[in-house]
Amino acid sequence: MTQRRRRILLGAAGAALLLFLLIARPACHLACTAWRDRGTREGPRPGHADDVSRMNETRVAEIVKAGSEEQLAALVRRARAEKKRVSIAGARHSQGGHTIAPDGIVIDMLPYDRLEFDGVLRAQSGALWSKVIPFLNERGKSVGVMQSDHSFSIGGSLSVNCHGWQHETPPIASTVESFRLLKPDGSIVRCSRAENAELFRHALGGYGLFGVILDVDLRVVPNELYRLERALTTADRFADVYREKVTPDVGMVYGRLCVARDGFLREAILNVYRRVPGTADKVHPLPPPGDPGLRRTVFRGSADSDYGKKLRWDAEKHLDEALSAATPSRNALLHQGVEAYMGRSPETTDILHEYFVAPERFAALVGRLRDIVPLDKADLLNVTIRSVARDDDAALRYADRDVFAVVMFFHQARTLEADAAMEAMTREMIDAALAEGGRYYLPYRPHATIEQFHAAYPQARAFFAKKRELDPDGLFANRFYERYGQ
Repeated sequence: MTQRRRRILLGAAGAALLLFLLIARPACHLACTAWRDRGTREGPRPGHADDVSRMNETRVAEIVKAGSEEQLAALVRRARAEKKRVSIAGARHSQGGHTIAPDGIVIDMLPYDRLEFDGVLRAQSGALWSKVIPFLNERGKSVGVMQSDHSFSIGGSLSVNCHGWQHETPPIASTVESFRLLKPDGSIVRCSRAENAELFRHALGGYGLFGVILDVDLRVVPNELYRLERALTTADRFADVYREKVTPDVGMVYGRLCVARDGFLREAILNVYRRVPGTADKVHPLPPPGDPGLRRTVFRGSADSDYGKKLRWDAEKHLDEALSAATPSRNALLHQGVEAYMGRSPETTDILHEYFVAPERFAALVGRLRDIVPLDKADLLNVTIRSVARDDDAALRYADRDVFAVVMFFHQARTLEADAAMEAMTREMIDAALAEGGRYYLPYRPHATIEQFHAAYPQARAFFAKKRELDPDGLFANRFYERYGQ
């Protein structure tokens, strides 16, 4: 063997060894993650109700599946006669007992899911967005405002007055033309900005405390194709880059903050989806959500793993754009479920937080959060940044101005000790948001003090006074109302 050939062989062997070393660790990490990620999310015990947090199991009198409008009205009248409280549940993705009245009747709205279209979307409130999106796609239309996943019910989205990636739009209440509400006395009324306006304002973002939203007329928007542009930046410069990049031709936009140890809450990515001209109001093929597979494994591999967090952030920075569809439709972006990232382990849970702050105070808030949430104190898996325009509809509103929403996704043990630690940290983060003139979102764990709640929502006293006026017997109730409303 010649010396030249020997050098070539040694070089090839070295390159092969280097390639093996480069892929061996991530491959091993992902394989181990996939092996561990095989649990099943168990439901509550018989006679009990819970929500997605699996931290609120509560004894209830009965759970009744919604049937006809007449059945629901009769159920409300029976509960009133029997002096039982009523709560309303959809996909149960709130995390603070908002769908549970202890020892009361829980109405499961999911079977109540008929859809119609006549220029507006007319939907019964139990319908999931996963059903709505294909229905609208066939008509060249899309949802105006919804969360970033399709796993939620329309009624639940209205009750929390949700928001999503939609470019600088107010919360979902802004897209509501009208809805019909089943009141505590068993009667049904139509609510809009002109008819029963007080009920309209209070039931949207009202957490099921004013009655059962039966069906709703929602304004829709054209389905269209987008082209993704991404900008790597920092938390300190994020608001400036947002102003530079987000122009009127943008349809959807969101940001990410790094949760890996190097760059923790400092590095940022801005994802901008620009409209492709001439593609609106057309029927674009809707790919099925599909098996989250590798995407889920990469995400769940970041739980309890510094290496996993770095691997995911590197992949998001360097691979996401190349692996994404060149021109996804609006509906395709929305047609994804929480099964891509929600944990399955019976020993742990995933907890959401969300804080709202004016764009000019965003960097200051993130600086405070960086000090409050060091990696050795909490397992933070994801931070998404969204823009929300001012809400002029809901009484209990979180967006009284244009804001950035900072959505944080934590992983924790399902123990009293872990919950107490999360409660203490949550109160620190709420204080940080309040110090920057911001607020926190109400659908999550009820860890805020009464004082923090009223500081973030100064309109809450008037909101609950209206609740007692319109429902003097407190028929509609839940654990959120028990905590903050009474």
